[in-house]
Parts: sequence; structure tokens; C-alpha cells
Amino acid sequence: MDHAAEAHRTDLMTITRFVLNEQSKHPESRGDFTILLSHIVLGCKFVCSAVNKAGLAKLFGLAGETNVQGEEQKKLDVLSNEVFVKALISSGRTCILVSEEDEEAIFVEPSKRGRYCVVFDPLDGSSNIDCGVSIGTIFGIYHMKDGHESTLDYVLQPGKNMLAAGYCMYGSSCTLVLSTGTGVNGFTLDPSLGEFILTHPDIKIPKKGTIYSVNEGNAKNWDGPTAQYVERCKFPKDGSSPKSLRYIGSMVADVHRTLLYGGIFLYPADKRSPNGKLRVLYEVFPMSFLMEQAGGQAFTGKQRALELVPKKIHERSPIFLGSYDDVEEIKALYAAEEKE
Repeated sequence: MDHAAEAHRTDLMTITRFVLNEQSKHPESRGDFTILLSHIVLGCKFVCSAVNKAGLAKLFGLAGETNVQGEEQKKLDVLSNEVFVKALISSGRTCILVSEEDEEAIFVEPSKRGRYCVVFDPLDGSSNIDCGVSIGTIFGIYHMKDGHESTLDYVLQPGKNMLAAGYCMYGSSCTLVLSTGTGVNGFTLDPSLGEFILTHPDIKIPKKGTIYSVNEGNAKNWDGPTAQYVERCKFPKDGSSPKSLRYIGSMVADVHRTLLYGGIFLYPADKRSPNGKLRVLYEVFPMSFLMEQAGGQAFTGKQRALELVPKKIHERSPIFLGSYDDVEEIKALYAAEEKE
């Protein structure tokens, strides 16, 4: 990439322009989805600003409450949740919101109700705030049929029914990765313009990677296939080089690296968390949606991740996602165990 030339480009593809271009391909669209996305983008900009100022504004540390997952809430978690809930409701385009921070789903009052259901984790990896590690917001969007009553059934759907998904990572730069079901695109916030600019058009994950990402501290509690797979990563039997281990412990950062460089991200079930640790609706589904759109795969240990049908809004699941060939390998290990 010619960075000098890029710096002087005047024809900038902003996220607003990109989404409007996509909208123009659907003459029947009313612009509701574009308005909803612009409110999500605004929420991301606000949280990015708050994350950058957290140390100065004393937003570090605990808010003194515990959220529904039993995790102690950081002040920034609480703030980010409020920002997104208010931004989404004020868009006038949402009917049901499911946040990691709220025990119950939020049903938008009829006067502000729209056709979209949004599931989100307002600040994933927030335990890393104090040490400056990348954290992020994850979201997924479902569509509700016109004239239907808002019920939780519109949220408790398989991930393959999602209309769009994405995440915004707050790190060395603020990056928003989005898919509306026709590929994956990455945008970077230009602080001087206050705009997200298209920097990673049509992201495709490499078919096979050289990196695996897993919390090896849980190794003694893993099941057979996971243990076998990680052993193969470290000591390949085919004479190839071992894979490199990279684990940040912030899902957005680990998945972002996997998406760009290839490889596999694993968060398996284990003896302590037999149902896995990551939440289906607002962690597993959006990330699996993005992976598949980029040419990768996502697997739960039993099935394609996007075919899972959640029964509760905070349900958890194991997840293996990343490069197509790498996920294929772990699928084969689970299939072999099943035969035995």
C-alpha cells in the first residue's frame, strides 16, 4: 500500500457513504437500516472517546455492582451500556434490545418502536481496560416482520437469520468491522474527521492459518478433541512447522487478528464450564456470522454455530472459529470421537 498516496486521497469512502451505496442496491428499502447503523456508529464513537479518556476521567475500576453474568461491572461497562441503549432506542428503528449487561430484554415503547432487534455486548473484554489492552463492542441485528407483535422469539433465532453483524475494536486505532450479509468490510476512525473510513475492503480470511488462540490455563479441564487439536498445533505429525500461540483474552481483539491473519480461535467447553463460556446471541453469533462471510467457518463442537437455536437470551456455547481448513481439522476430531 502506498501510504503517502493514501494520506492525500480526497475520495474517501466513509461508512455512511458505504451504507447508502448498499442501500441504493435495494430500491424497496426505506432507509431504516441505514438510520439504525448510523446510531450504532455514533455509540461506537462515544465509547471510543470514553475508553481513550478512561484513566483521566476515573472511569477505571468497579462500579460496585455485579451484572447478570456474575461479573463485577466496570464503570465503563455501565456507561457503554447506557450509551448504546439510548442510541438504539432514539433511532426509532428498534423493537427489542438484548444487552450482556441487562438481565431482561428491553422492549422499546410503541411510540419509538421499529422493525429491528439488536443484540449486543457493549464492552467486551472490559477487565482489560486498566492495562490498555484492546477491548470492543459486538453487535448483531435481526429483522422483525411487519405487523407482528414484539416477542422474544424474534431474538431467540439461529444466527444464520441475522441481517447484519459487526464489532468495533478500541485499540491503537478504532476499527469497525461490519457485514450486512454480502462480505465483510473494515473501517477505521479518522479522529481528525470524526468519520469511519473504509480501510479494509472485502476482508477474506486465509484458508489456513499459522496461529492458534486459546486460554491454555484451562487445558487440564479440556475434552479429548480440543486437547488433541492443541497438541497437533504444537507438535505437528506431518513435519510442518508448529503453529504460534497468540491469546489476548479479549474476544474482539483475538477474533480481529484471526480474521486478518488467519488461524483459529477456540473457546471450548470444559469441566468447569460444560456449556462453554461465551454467550450465544451477542458473542458467538455475530463473530461466527463475520467469519463465514469472510470465507471461514464457525463450529460449536456439535454443529455449525449459526444453526444453534438459543432457548435463553444469555445462553452460552463452546466455539471454534477461523480459517476454513483449521476448523475442518477440529470438526474431524469431534466426528472421530463421536464414532467411538
